[in-house]
Amino acid sequence: MADGTPKTTAACRSVVVHGFTNSVLDPDAPMLGPLENGGTIIANTAPGCWGPMITPSLRGGHEVTQPVAVAGAEPGDAVAIRIRDITVTSIATASGHDSSPEGFCLGDPYVAARCPTCDRVWPETHVEGIGQDAVKCDGCGNPMTPFRIVHGYTVTFDETRAVGLTLPQPAAEKIAHAADHYAALPDESRQHSILVYAPSDMPGALVRMRPFLGQLGTCPSKAMPDSHNAGDFGAFLVGAPHAYAITAEELAQHKTDGHMDIDAVRPGAILVCPVKVPGAGIYMGDMHAGQGDGEIAGHTMDVAGSVTLQVELVKDYPIDGPVLFPLVEDLPPLARPFTTEEKAKGARLAAQWGVERLEEVAPVSVIGTAANLNDAIANGLERAAKLLGLSVPEIRNRATINGAIEIGRAPGVIQVTFLAPLDRLDAVGLGGYAREQYNL
Repeated sequence: MADGTPKTTAACRSVVVHGFTNSVLDPDAPMLGPLENGGTIIANTAPGCWGPMITPSLRGGHEVTQPVAVAGAEPGDAVAIRIRDITVTSIATASGHDSSPEGFCLGDPYVAARCPTCDRVWPETHVEGIGQDAVKCDGCGNPMTPFRIVHGYTVTFDETRAVGLTLPQPAAEKIAHAADHYAALPDESRQHSILVYAPSDMPGALVRMRPFLGQLGTCPSKAMPDSHNAGDFGAFLVGAPHAYAITAEELAQHKTDGHMDIDAVRPGAILVCPVKVPGAGIYMGDMHAGQGDGEIAGHTMDVAGSVTLQVELVKDYPIDGPVLFPLVEDLPPLARPFTTEEKAKGARLAAQWGVERLEEVAPVSVIGTAANLNDAIANGLERAAKLLGLSVPEIRNRATINGAIEIGRAPGVIQVTFLAPLDRLDAVGLGGYAREQYNL
């Protein structure tokens, strides 16, 4: 495998990212950087999901940023990413629950869109007018609709980006005629804005904005569509009839679970990501204006935005998936750090019953992914056990009495969140992040 890291050896203190992939994360493609340990990445991200989904020339469900190499990062390491800022720049977006019409893909509409009229895979397209037939094949001029919105909405945001409001049909159509402007598509983005569809099935709904990154991670060690860099969506690649088909073993080996759709991946959180290629290749995208756990409609409010990250190298990382240190307010109630009053009561119990000391513990959230939620939970439990050098039954107990299983995305992304022994986190180089995040 070729090394995709830059030829220069001079590490940068900061890297500004303008470009995007063609929706494929390729370890052989050039990376930006390298970024020095402790350096900063600043990026302008493009909307994920619906825009790329109606842009057949893109070969995945999202349009993520060009990966950035981190100096000194090698397979078996990790990168700790402090999310400093996420700011929504879109004025409006559209979304909804989808269907996939027959004939418009080669096995997977996210990965291999196909024109059923001229039989081109990944055809170039253009927009004519508005509505769900507005995207046309350049070759034959017929509508190119690998996805349709079954029930959807157009939503615009207030100036402070605190709330949004879904719009009636006349307003949605007005926005559709200037879709790129209202979407604030970055200059190098190639997607058609979903705003051209002008859905308006749910007008007058007020929504809260709570932006986060649906995609944040490191480059997989085999080329794969960006939206499929996770155990659930990645399962669609197994035995697929298109060029990105892989085996189940290859998926487990190469993916890095960068596509999580976990709403706690937001400003103030610390995300630790596994490194599987030289340089790590940090990428991001699929910013959401807000989302309930599970993303049960299949999609949410995808927006463009600006992102600032600060990155540190963690050597000798023991697991193959991400670990998250969420904000305190994003932790399940039982997984929050104990208060001074609670610790005092615990100390009195310990003295009464001859317990020499209370455990020092800290919150941690270990990500699990798989084709379904049950298997994703098993994956998360196994990763947590391996991370801390404990048994799976012990992790089950700790997550039950001092934590929770949280759903990031249906069908198969979860968080095993619990209070972990701090000395075990110290042993794998993560204790300092827990102390920083929770003032321990």
